[in-house]
Amino acid sequence: MKTMKGPAIFLAQFAGDEAPFNSLASMAEWAGSLGYKGIQIPTWDGRLFDLKKAAESKDYCDEVKGTAAIHGVEVTELSTHLQGQLVAVNPVYDTAFDGFAAEEVRGNPSARTDWAVDQVKMAATASRNLGLDTQVSFTGAFSWPFLYPWPQRPAGLIEDSFDELARRWKPIFDHCSEHGNRIGFELHPGEDVFDGATFEMLLERVDNHAACGINYDPSHFILQALDYLDFIDIYHERIYAFHVKDAELNPTGRQGVYSGFQNWVNRAGRFRSLGDGQVDFVGIFSKLAQYDYDSWAVLEWECCLKHPEEGAREGAPFIRDHIIRVTERAFDDFADAGSDRDANRRMLGIS
Repeated sequence: MKTMKGPAIFLAQFAGDEAPFNSLASMAEWAGSLGYKGIQIPTWDGRLFDLKKAAESKDYCDEVKGTAAIHGVEVTELSTHLQGQLVAVNPVYDTAFDGFAAEEVRGNPSARTDWAVDQVKMAATASRNLGLDTQVSFTGAFSWPFLYPWPQRPAGLIEDSFDELARRWKPIFDHCSEHGNRIGFELHPGEDVFDGATFEMLLERVDNHAACGINYDPSHFILQALDYLDFIDIYHERIYAFHVKDAELNPTGRQGVYSGFQNWVNRAGRFRSLGDGQVDFVGIFSKLAQYDYDSWAVLEWECCLKHPEEGAREGAPFIRDHIIRVTERAFDDFADAGSDRDANRRMLGIS
């Protein structure tokens, strides 16, 4: 059995223009001072990380690792969530998602897609230079606007969508494998791959590619009323990363899973700081330990009520206290009477 690593923290929700959130060095120091052992880096934030330089320069990556190590943390994974989102975009979201892209490709969906694909591939190369085997991302979405089957979906619409999604991701997976990298997708509403069934639809179309995996985040499953513990039993072999994030779903007579177009504070389903929501983290950490998950437990903080710095401060001890140091022997080894095959056969009545 194996013990997972942590606690770690995803820097994206905390990065800003004011110290200590405006540089990798100061954020590493901040994270280390709170008790975190790892940092997950958003590759789109130039204040913290130069993705192109990291893909081209092992020396730069050594500097990044050195900066983290000075403050007692290490890089856990690179995140390409925003770039992965742009690998596949339904035209209805062109304007909304253009802001995720480099200025020179905005307003040009084809160029934006090429840019996004190149970004995810660069993250695989950069990960190799950093000595990392996993990045975390989104799949993007063609068919999300057609989630609810009304009006009736034309025959083949979803199949065509996933065929194209696979066509775009397969070369990226191949590139990842060539560079010792794999992708853990955050299964997230707004993406075409948002639950187990849709993950299987993509996985089948890329021939069960080893680079195609899951960034397990139970908060999104709470909001979908999905059994997130059973999910681990089913998909544990494909769980490559773990976002530790809490949420709650409190349906009323006015709203439920869809939350009535309300803002985050007033939604039936909303994200919460660790320990303030409904996620059974004891169950999750137990199941991940059972299945030998030995990568990082990374806080992704999102909450509509609590201050982010308070959430970060509480997150490190919360994760640390939930990580199970797995046993190296059975608890009843003291009663081991040894092994004797002849005795075994006599006990079974086998002559």
